[in-house]
Amino acid sequence: MLDNLSRQMKHLEEELGRQLFIRGSRKITLIEAGELLKKRAEEILELQKKTESELSSPVTEIRGDVYIGGGESYVLNIVAKAAHAVREKYPAVKFHLFSGDMATIMEKLDKGLIDFGIFIEPADLTKYNYLRLPLVDTWGVLMRKDSSLAQKEYVTPEDLRDAPLIRSRHSMDKSVITDWFQRKPDELNIVATYDLLYNASLLVAEGMGYAVGLKHIINTSGKSELCFRPLFPKLVSHLDIAWKKYQVFPRCAEVFLKELQERMR
Repeated sequence: MLDNLSRQMKHLEEELGRQLFIRGSRKITLIEAGELLKKRAEEILELQKKTESELSSPVTEIRGDVYIGGGESYVLNIVAKAAHAVREKYPAVKFHLFSGDMATIMEKLDKGLIDFGIFIEPADLTKYNYLRLPLVDTWGVLMRKDSSLAQKEYVTPEDLRDAPLIRSRHSMDKSVITDWFQRKPDELNIVATYDLLYNASLLVAEGMGYAVGLKHIINTSGKSELCFRPLFPKLVSHLDIAWKKYQVFPRCAEVFLKELQERMR
């Protein structure tokens, strides 16, 4: 069996004209091209599963799976309420949530792996249809309660000029945060980057630095050793829920979008 598998792998490499594996005496390791092939194969299987689920749903019955991707924000409460309302009416509808940064969510949306993507502005959504969600979130700094900046009501660009910063990879590009600092990212003391603020909060708790992020994601009440201070000048961001133009939705996704639109009215 192992010999047969090895021959198949060798045949695949010859067919593609690329080396995919490094063969050792005890194990086989994927190289970069092999990792790419593995990722694409997983995406194809995921899309196949999603498509089969959509096509297997009876035309006269509203059932199936709705796939939503997005970053962290309390504004997702609106999406959660709409999803719950749909489930109350149509118990056979299921929801699947994926977390990730903007680039990851856009990639999944473009490939049809998710039905909807939720984006924190600023985001270039010109190639999508989208709705602006009717709430905003406030930018600020997550820090230890025993840090010097914790004594302040708000944080200014000057306060963070030489401070060790932990920033999201999304905000490292041209963005409202970069504009607020009035300095280029390479002129700041950035000690770490993150995709999800929860992971950054662990670095903050260890005293590694100050995490720039949105207000309502990390619970800093009660016995938490962390606190949040808003930026000044004040900075807020809207959130949008987007989908591909000319998207052909399964009925369950259509029902969810209609429910969301009704709630926003």
